[in-house]
This record gives sequence, C-alpha cells and structure tokens, in this order.
Amino acid sequence: MYRVMIVDDEPEIRLGLKLKADWDSLGLAVVAEASNGIEALERLAAEAIDLVITDMNMPVMNGISFLESSHEQYPGLKIIVITGYEDFHYARAAVRNQARDYLLKPVAQDELMAALSKVTQELNEERSLQNEQAEVRWRLSQYYIEMKEHFIVHLVKEELKRGQAEQERAELFLLREWNERIVRFLTVGFRERKTGPVGPTNQDDKRTPDKLRLPFEMICQEFAQLHTSQPQVFRDPNYPGLMHFIIDHDDDAAASFVEELRNSIAGYLSFEPSISIGQTTRGFNKWKEGYMSSLIAWNLLNSEIGGTAKEYGDGRPALTEDVAKIIQRQLARGELELFTQTVHKELTEAFVESQVQFVKLVLQLYLLLDSMAYTAGVQLDTGEQLWVRPDMVLALDTIDKAQSFLAHLGEKIDHKTKADMEDPEQSMIQAALQFIDSNYMYEINLTMLADRFSYNSSYFSELFKSKVGKTFIQYVTEVRMAQAMRLLVDTPLSLWDIAELTGFSNASYFSSKFKRMYGMTPSDFRQSPPEKFNNELPKK
Repeated sequence: MYRVMIVDDEPEIRLGLKLKADWDSLGLAVVAEASNGIEALERLAAEAIDLVITDMNMPVMNGISFLESSHEQYPGLKIIVITGYEDFHYARAAVRNQARDYLLKPVAQDELMAALSKVTQELNEERSLQNEQAEVRWRLSQYYIEMKEHFIVHLVKEELKRGQAEQERAELFLLREWNERIVRFLTVGFRERKTGPVGPTNQDDKRTPDKLRLPFEMICQEFAQLHTSQPQVFRDPNYPGLMHFIIDHDDDAAASFVEELRNSIAGYLSFEPSISIGQTTRGFNKWKEGYMSSLIAWNLLNSEIGGTAKEYGDGRPALTEDVAKIIQRQLARGELELFTQTVHKELTEAFVESQVQFVKLVLQLYLLLDSMAYTAGVQLDTGEQLWVRPDMVLALDTIDKAQSFLAHLGEKIDHKTKADMEDPEQSMIQAALQFIDSNYMYEINLTMLADRFSYNSSYFSELFKSKVGKTFIQYVTEVRMAQAMRLLVDTPLSLWDIAELTGFSNASYFSSKFKRMYGMTPSDFRQSPPEKFNNELPKK
C-alpha cells in the first residue's frame, strides 16, 4: 500500500476527498492529514509518505511555499495539486515543482480517481525498477554468493532431502533450469611445485600457490560472472585451493572455456593452473557423480599413470555407495579390523580389473576418508593430502602400499573418535550444534538429528537441553532468527525469501515468531534496527 497525506486547511474538504476515492482498490491508504504547509512538512519528516494531495491557498505556509520546500527536501515525492482558483501562478508553481496533476475544486470523483490511478501506476513502475535494482545488488552481494555456493555444495554431496524445498531453493538461486541441463563439472587449481612459478623470472619464491588462494578464487568468481555462458562456480571447504565450475556439456564449448580460464588466471597470477573436466551428467541427483569424476580427473591430470583423463573421469564409480556406507559405519563404530578387510577386498578386485580402476578406487577411498576426517575435525598432514600432491598416488602402485596409506588415515579418524569417547555425549552435542549452525536453512527436526547420531529421540531431546541449556527448538529458532535479522538489515529480500533462506516454513509463521521473540514485526525491525545490532550479531 502506498501512503497518502491530504493537506487542506478545511477539514470538510479533507473528509470529502477521503470519501470520493476507492483508495483500497488503487493500493493507496490515507495515513496522514495536515491543515497547512508547515504541518505537512512536519509529517513528512516524521513518517514515510508516497503521495501528497495538497491545496494551494492555505494559511501559515501556502501551497506554493510547500511545493518548493517539499520538492527540494523530498524530490521523489508525488504531489497532486487541488485548488479552487484557476490561477496562472499556482499552475506554474505546480509544473515547476513537478506536481503530477492539477485539479480544480470541486473535484469530480472520476477526475480524482483518474489522477490517483496515474500516480499509482508511476509509483508501481518506480517500485518495480527499485526492486529490480535491489535484486541485482543482492545477487552480486557476497552473502548471496556464499549462500548459493553452500546450496550447490549440498547438491553435489547429496546432503539435501530431495523434494519441493530443493526446487524452491533452486528457483531462488536461479538454478532450476540447471536441473534439466546436460552439464560437466570442471575443477581448477594449482599443483604444488618443486620449481618456481611460470613467468619471466622466479625471483619471488614467496609467491606460492597457497598464498595466491584468495586472488585465485576472486579471479574465478569474476570470470564466471563475466563469461557469456554464465557458468556456476563454487568452492568445497573440504578442498581449499580448488575451484569448481559447472558448464555446458558441449565438447568444443568446454575446451574453449578451459582455454579462456587458463589464460585469464595465468595472465593475472603468472601461475598456470591445472584444469580437469568430468563426465557429462544431467539432473541434481547425478551431480555428485559428475563432481566426483571431475575431482578424480584433476587428481590424475598430467600423471604418468596409464590411461587418459577421460577414462578417469568417465565410467562407473570404482567405489559403490553401499561399500562407502559400510566403510563409514565401520569407522564410526571403531571397527578398524573390519575396515581394513573391506578396503583390502575392494583394492584387490580393482587391481585385478585394471590399473585405471585401481587408481580410481584409491582416489575415491581417499576422498571418502578425507571427508570423514574433515567432519571429525581431524587435520591431515600435507603428506597425507593426495589432492594437494596428486602425483603421490604414483607411489601407491600396489595393494599393500595403498592399503597401508588408507589404513593410516582410518586410524587417525578412529583415534579422534575414541578421544571424543571420553565424553561421548558432549562430543555428540558439539557435532549436533555444528550441524545445526551449518544447515539451519534446511529442514531440520529432532528425530532426524537423533537418527543421524544414533540416539533415541526422547533421550536426545533431554540430553540436548541439559548440555546446551535450551531446547532443540529454541536453539534452532535462535540460529535461524540471527541470520534472518542479518538478511533483513543487509538485503532487500522479501519476507518470503528470508523465511525460505533461514529454514522457516513460510513468511507468516516467520513474522509471527519474530514478533513474539522481539516485540516488533520484521518490517519494523528492518526500518529501525537496534543500534547495537551490527556490532553484536555474528555474521554467518
């Protein structure tokens, strides 16, 4: 609703104007009245007004003075002039101060409705343009980029519950059409070098790829934004230093994209990146396969192992989902001997089949264990990170060598798990809090979280409250509200979008919950956030 103020020194005229128009049908609401220009300026200073309907012949401050002052102080304000005198000076003042219409008293209802309709249309067009500009600013903001990246990572790791919520979030991040497209994943990063960087000189040995990570990421993001194909780009926190693109499947287009990206990065940083392309895939439910194929291809790129990059990136996975779940379960339970037996069996079968399949399996097992180590808070040494030095996989050329390497990683994860077992419940609660903090925007419920950590839901609920000091629902709601408040202040997003981005079922529930917690509506908070808000609320 647009807010209207009527300015006239005669109360009956103001009442007559209010009765003559169907304000609601036009999306207008008369929220203020004034009897002269001074009062009108005071009301304008006190509250937001979109349209003023004013008389010209008034005491204290007449219409001409009011028009000049309001035009100077509020250039975007819409004004309709109504006067009982067909005076040239009044008309000229109205035109000079950009009044939207000039009506003579007594004003006919159809004339008033026509003038109001015209102004409403102008306001709608301006509001639409403002919203579009705000939407562009929002989509270019770092917050939006991070949230979109977070969503893509969940998609490629299949950490989301499939359904309507996923499609709605995809729509918000302009990804819905990507669910139908045939795409390839592309992975780009720098190899750890024994020699200096590519360039005219190697004098600055301090410019290592690791120290160039931030500019490298910024170049990749800018490249994606400016490229005509509008690819998607994201980072996976499990693999710092690597950037990933989702591009069209066409071979020629992909080759051209790779060349442009390589030249752009090398031109800015004087380091030539290694870039791999994974298998073609279609649909969100297949993105994990495409992503993994790109990671594997990157790890084997430029290696001396037999086989082509296409062989490593395409084809059936060397490690099935069922076996991966078995390995995860064995390590979670501390069953190291069974874990070792499972790994040995898989390595033996792959080794007999082919060298390509064996290498793929080693890398897929490594990526699985690396992800588990990250979740468990285990820091792997550089010598244990195959993605940092993919050429290390060359040394794992026998079953025994590969098993020894992978078993060592399993032992580190098991050791951390057993260390946490000294206070297993506190450790579990900390993991649960971390999960909530990272996934508040998605559907989270007590039963789901209890199942995730293999607890009875009733006992989990009591344990959570005793350890955290508040109920599960309270904690989740507070985390969501903290981020909702940040979005209210920092973005122009609608309440519907904010509710969706922060995990609330709908805007109505979000608004009512917000008012119960903070004593004001989200809209009121957005207009006048507390002074300490920016300093006290942690950013996500």
